[in-house]
Amino acid sequence: MREERRAGWARWGTPEHAKPLPEAVAGLLKQVFEVTPPVAPVAPEAVAVPVSPLSDQALAALAEVVGAEQVSTGIAERAVHATGKSTPDLFHQRSGELPALPSAVVAPADHDQVLALLATCVDHGLAVVPFGGGTSVVGGLTPQLGKPAPHPIGTPATDGTATEQAAVGAYISLDLRRLDRLVAVDPVSRTAVLQAGLPAPRADALLAEHGFTLGHVPQSYEYATIGGFAATRSSGQASAGYGRFDDMVVGMTVATPRGTIATGRAPASSAGPDLRRLFLGSEGAFGVITDVTVRVRPLAAERRYEGWRFASFADGAAAARRLAQDGPRPTVLRLSDEVETMLGATGRGRGDGGCLMVVGHEGASVGHAAAQTAAVLRECGGQELGTEPGEQWAAHRFDAPYLRDALIDAGAFAETLETAAFWSALPGLYEAVREALFAALPVPSMVLCHVSHVYETGASLYFTVVTAYADEPVARWQRAKAAASDAIIAAGGTISHHHGVGTEHRDWFAQEVGPLGVDVLRAVKRELDPAGVLNPGILVES
Repeated sequence: MREERRAGWARWGTPEHAKPLPEAVAGLLKQVFEVTPPVAPVAPEAVAVPVSPLSDQALAALAEVVGAEQVSTGIAERAVHATGKSTPDLFHQRSGELPALPSAVVAPADHDQVLALLATCVDHGLAVVPFGGGTSVVGGLTPQLGKPAPHPIGTPATDGTATEQAAVGAYISLDLRRLDRLVAVDPVSRTAVLQAGLPAPRADALLAEHGFTLGHVPQSYEYATIGGFAATRSSGQASAGYGRFDDMVVGMTVATPRGTIATGRAPASSAGPDLRRLFLGSEGAFGVITDVTVRVRPLAAERRYEGWRFASFADGAAAARRLAQDGPRPTVLRLSDEVETMLGATGRGRGDGGCLMVVGHEGASVGHAAAQTAAVLRECGGQELGTEPGEQWAAHRFDAPYLRDALIDAGAFAETLETAAFWSALPGLYEAVREALFAALPVPSMVLCHVSHVYETGASLYFTVVTAYADEPVARWQRAKAAASDAIIAAGGTISHHHGVGTEHRDWFAQEVGPLGVDVLRAVKRELDPAGVLNPGILVES
């Protein structure tokens, strides 16, 4: 079990867990990109952060709910809670120029304190941004605020109306780290109640004591929280076998400015629309998820990861579709395109060419399942590589974000984007996104891609971009990502498979669901959050 920890400043991980660039990759950067190391990042304590603008009245009201020791206005604490972990976020942290800044970081202890804090923030005109592991890569922690009011922030407006108060330019970061308990386990129903601030590694450790697991291991696993998984509809590496996180959620408790919503009375119901689906993926815009009831599975008795080689990405995708639609479906199914396979070989000393597929099986009869899968993959033209590539992939599963840190340190710009589509649209989507990125990025650039989540009807595509800094790297990336997002919508893909909407995807999300869909979501927000204090500008424009 990997130990739980919180992500560091100006990087995904902390310095003691940094991963060096493989020598071959470092050499490739110097040859291809002619990189020069950037200026060292500023420390969070050195960020030009103004004194918290909150009035004494507002601070006292927050402290009355959670205790004075759980309200922080310190520079470093506020700076760390200001952004997520996208590459633009890391650049903002490195420069010390943050796009938004909480006026305080507040840590409630339970659901009732969350409710009380929401009421207090409505009264004092403060926006609220829920904070779990801080791993958002789509601007989910950067609210869209109104202009600062002329009176001290937190002082009630003259007429006391919530709408006027909510227009001020201040917010609190609602850190859920104290909601970190495994509340209950039902071994008969195989469900568990987990609080929203519980870090994923700790959740697994607690469940393991009862012989169970979630089976949910996304790349953000080391830092992300249970509430964040639900709020963004997270998907983990074993989604083919265990399902997405939103498939695991059978109930939840949500705090809103108007009160509590509790869902999930039975495993299935036809009693109207499923309100769970309203809050799954809502990213803190409709309410604050304080606990979830999830389906759990017995701990796997065996695990086996294997590598397979396919001559082309198209051949590998056809084999993945065969398994997803006709079975047997493995627990893990991942396919890298030619470039990602080549670059992985450069970093790890293997160079077979073609495309690498990783197949993983977990459970009680791994040998039988692996044999059945192997028969299908051979029939599809796959070449068996044995367990070494698969086990190597599993051992280095969490390296990629750390390697992004190392790339940035070395003077390269690395970032990701992802989407999904039906199988028939997937080849066109793959080509359209690559073409859009290459047209918008400086020369030379590299675009890598893999499939890591499959369904009977389609699959995801996860792109990684590596390029030189150039001038204004964040602005250049934003233009490239906008071009790629346009291509995704035009090619029939979704703007996000598992990263979420945040602010970065909001305009394309609006195109995806259409004007009426946006109006429905705004109506829900008005009903649950009439003052507009919950993560304003996230998901839908305020």
